[in-house]
Amino acid sequence: MEMHVFGCSGSVEGPDSPASGYVVRASHSDGAALLLDMGPGVLSSMQRAGTVDPAQCHVAFSHMHADHCLDFPSLLVWRRFHPTASAQQKNILVGPSIAPQHLGAAGGEHPDRPDDFRDSFDVCEFKLGPDGSFDAGAWPHVQIGPMKLFALPAVHGTEAYIMRIHDDQGNSLVYSGDTAPTPNLARLAEGADVFLCEATWGKDATDKPEGMHLSGGQAGQAAAEAGVGKLILTHIPPWGQVEESVAAAREYFDGPIEVAHSGMVVQFSA
Repeated sequence: MEMHVFGCSGSVEGPDSPASGYVVRASHSDGAALLLDMGPGVLSSMQRAGTVDPAQCHVAFSHMHADHCLDFPSLLVWRRFHPTASAQQKNILVGPSIAPQHLGAAGGEHPDRPDDFRDSFDVCEFKLGPDGSFDAGAWPHVQIGPMKLFALPAVHGTEAYIMRIHDDQGNSLVYSGDTAPTPNLARLAEGADVFLCEATWGKDATDKPEGMHLSGGQAGQAAAEAGVGKLILTHIPPWGQVEESVAAAREYFDGPIEVAHSGMVVQFSA
């Protein structure tokens, strides 16, 4: 499995990166890939890289805030009308229960005529895990090619989810999406190879709004509790404290820590 970072700037596009957009694909797949979120600028980044075909991407949205989904209408234009690389089949779209309404309104011709994109995607909601420790063999999931997508609720200002992806070689990635501290974070990330975790608030969450985001220290705490193999901090805004976030995470997590950047590729090996 491999992960391509096409955008990782927090809350807004930055000078060096679009907003959130990550592609995960199994190394031996037939070209199908899973796009995790699609914020402003992600489609441009995908075109520049040329490593992933946008028309072959399945999509999973952690939540429907603009910085995580606003390039989706452009993806529909690409899939429907590209003269040589349009979509030749439906793909899967997984998201919150409100995703069809939000995405349809964003791409519609008029407020009372939303885009019905079921011509291009089979739409489904997340299948949420039960109480207790994570169990890949027993938990419900959405099957996407050779990959399994697990989920638990996040804590954010809207309906939001934490995601875990497994391939059939035993590799695992957990993506926090946007979330405030929650036991679900470490529970779903338990033993994961890579933990892609937001660190919007910088060093700590002092004087920050509650119920929205994590600091670098809180990301490190969750990584340590979950016992992950590697922590990758992401969703740091252009004005964010990158070095301070990493230092705060290191106070809790003694494993490898990296910072996501546009163009980053993470290779997994079973």
